[in-house]
Amino acid sequence: MLARRSLLLGAGGAAALAALSAPSAAATGPGALRLPPPTGGRPVGTRSFPVVDASRTDPFAERPGPRELMVQLWFPLCDGDGGGGDDDRAGYGTTGTGSVPYTDRGTAAVLEDSWAVPRGSLARIRTGVRAARRVPRRPTLILVSHGRGATRWMTTSLATELASHGHLVAAVDHTHDAAAVRFPDGRLILGNLPDAPADWDTQDRLETGVRAADLRSVADTLAARGLVPSRIGILGHSMGGAAAAEAMRQDRRFAAGLDLDGGLFGTTVPDTGLDRPFLLLTSSPEHESWTRWRAAHRGWGRHLLLTGGGHLSATDLTGYAEPLGLRTTWPEPLWREFFGTLPADRATRTVRACAVAFFGRFLAGRPAPLLDRPSPRHPDLAFHWLRDH
Repeated sequence: MLARRSLLLGAGGAAALAALSAPSAAATGPGALRLPPPTGGRPVGTRSFPVVDASRTDPFAERPGPRELMVQLWFPLCDGDGGGGDDDRAGYGTTGTGSVPYTDRGTAAVLEDSWAVPRGSLARIRTGVRAARRVPRRPTLILVSHGRGATRWMTTSLATELASHGHLVAAVDHTHDAAAVRFPDGRLILGNLPDAPADWDTQDRLETGVRAADLRSVADTLAARGLVPSRIGILGHSMGGAAAAEAMRQDRRFAAGLDLDGGLFGTTVPDTGLDRPFLLLTSSPEHESWTRWRAAHRGWGRHLLLTGGGHLSATDLTGYAEPLGLRTTWPEPLWREFFGTLPADRATRTVRACAVAFFGRFLAGRPAPLLDRPSPRHPDLAFHWLRDH
């Protein structure tokens, strides 16, 4: 059974890894690292922008003020949409090859220090995505919530994959929860959530509630900009999975939810279930919150297993951790916990295929046989539990 700690990367988890690692021991080498290309056949563009929710006071900020977030949009490009735009002025502009950087320099430095890799390591990553001047209207929207202490950038491969299949994807940085959030005015806000609160249940309810409200706020903002369609999906990794479930419980605009290896902490969903499609894709078979959810769920549902996977197999880190040298600096037990034994390319391929199938089926009405029976193309995917109505 997964412990609460093992369901989080977290600022505290990253710091622990750094402390156990040998600083600067990772040899990154000079070569570029490319994220897996999307399979949807459409080029992908991106724009980022801040969201200010004046209706809420940020409970994690040092000084009282409205809740502020950063959002990254990913979408299929139309002719003439590439290049320039607000991303350039905000410091997320194109590189010399026309591809947006993987992350901004400030956030990269925080992650690199946490993972004990040399500064500049994340600059090697190539996204293959262009900054865009305008965001096209799409018939479907998917919101993405990162893991505790992670960042929106760590699900870039998954976001671009979904965008290449026609969806508008909005990845949210949960400020003070994310490892670091850079705003267009130059502020870099670091994560400040407690590593070991006195009462985890109370802390979970606070964090999950704030995250769910963040997701609803982003949906409201996009609606005000005329970008929200009638079908909205929601996806979360780790703590983001609990936020996805709680946001669905609160708001019927969210038609389908996908939880990637997240314990359902801080929400009543394990006891009430949901009446809309919800997919749980995990690297281990059991957690007490998942057992309760399966018994209470009232809609279409699946609990699928990524055999041999680890807690971070659904993130970009599974693909670039070894090239950046983390295999030599992270203790072996933690490496197995976070990355498992499944090769990175197979883990990424299976996770992306499940996400494309799930949201294609429940947002766009596309056939999705991968969700109904084992597939020889994805032998690492196992059916642990299913409900069809």
